[in-house]
Amino acid sequence: MQPRKTDLARDALQAHRAPLDMRQRRLLILCDGQRDLSQLTAMIGPEASAMVIQLIQAGYLMSSAPPEPMPAPVPVAPTAAGPAPASAAPATERRRSLVAARIYLLGILELQRHPQAAALLHTLQQARSDEQVVAALGSALDALPGLTSAGYCERVRQRLFEVLPETHLAQLEQAGAVAG
Repeated sequence: MQPRKTDLARDALQAHRAPLDMRQRRLLILCDGQRDLSQLTAMIGPEASAMVIQLIQAGYLMSSAPPEPMPAPVPVAPTAAGPAPASAAPATERRRSLVAARIYLLGILELQRHPQAAALLHTLQQARSDEQVVAALGSALDALPGLTSAGYCERVRQRLFEVLPETHLAQLEQAGAVAG
């Protein structure tokens, strides 16, 4: 299934008045008819398929195929116990994405009503190469404790490290942004 926006969705994204939360807006932006449900799940997370169904029912998305949950993890369970852990590791790694990490931290920075957060948001938006994105993520993580509570900052840090690919996580460790 390759969901794409309806006219209602285009109007909602332009007007900023629709009753959509930030994650739904991001999903609508990503639904261009080119990405399938598995790619959207890799970018947004495991709840992407449920969100797609909700947005189809609300009239914001349309698809040529009926919405159904992703059946990929189900066939793995009946196999022998030995291969299951080996196949679980690549699935976890597939969910890791620099784009997802960037989108997540952009959302967090948007929620902060502080001039420093706005500057960090702009820097992250303007980053084009992977190195620039990782550097902007590190800067934002360094500044986040001064913008929000320690508990919230730690939850953001943990979630970001769950979606950030291992290679980029290593780059943040070298830069000192992982210690928190």
